Amino acid sequence: MAAAESDLAALRGGEHGVLRVASFASAARRLMPAVFARLGTEENRSHSLSLHLVEQEPDLALEALRKREVDLAVVHGYTVLPRDFPAGCEPSPLMEDPVLLALAPARATALGLAEGEAADLSRLADDPWLTPGPETSCYEMVQRATGAAGFVPGIRVRSSDFSVLTSLAAAGAGVALVPRLALPEANAPLSLHPLMQPVTRTVYTAGRTGTARRPGLRHLLDVLKETAAASLTVPA
Repeated sequence: MAAAESDLAALRGGEHGVLRVASFASAARRLMPAVFARLGTEENRSHSLSLHLVEQEPDLALEALRKREVDLAVVHGYTVLPRDFPAGCEPSPLMEDPVLLALAPARATALGLAEGEAADLSRLADDPWLTPGPETSCYEMVQRATGAAGFVPGIRVRSSDFSVLTSLAAAGAGVALVPRLALPEANAPLSLHPLMQPVTRTVYTAGRTGTARRPGLRHLLDVLKETAAASLTVPA
């Protein structure tokens, strides 16, 4: 039925119409500006796509997709916290986003961590931790990653704004786990390290089953894939 509806919409409107996207914050900040710019260029105006965006955490974005409030959800799942997708939803991996340890350069020096060297989280068990709010899956990721390293983090700061966490980490207030995509474009000096026991965030696009056949949505997915691939080649 969904495929038939998609074909009918394509016949009626071709590439024309409104596309509604729900995306988690760091993808909205790092990927969607380039998508908007690309769709607004002269060569893409023939598609006549009007893109609407709402920032939502993955669970809310998938619920909005189920309720047909959006046409596409950009969501994530961690290796330590896989994403469950509801029935009638068609996910597709978009990119892999490694989680990094962020801390002040002086603290990295004290730990003997060279630039870019993989970090053993168990050595940070007694450090104060800077984490997202408990309402987010990123908070649960920190709990699971530190739990796998054998400790419960002592939380000094909670903020769901990763730019707050990285600024405080740079100031020596504590240490944080930050997905690469969530790093701010400009911040105070930070020492960034992959994890000895790697944690990765997979970014997915998800639409209702069959709707990817719509020409407009298919074009948007192509642009998102190209944008994600380009983001992997640019230093964070």
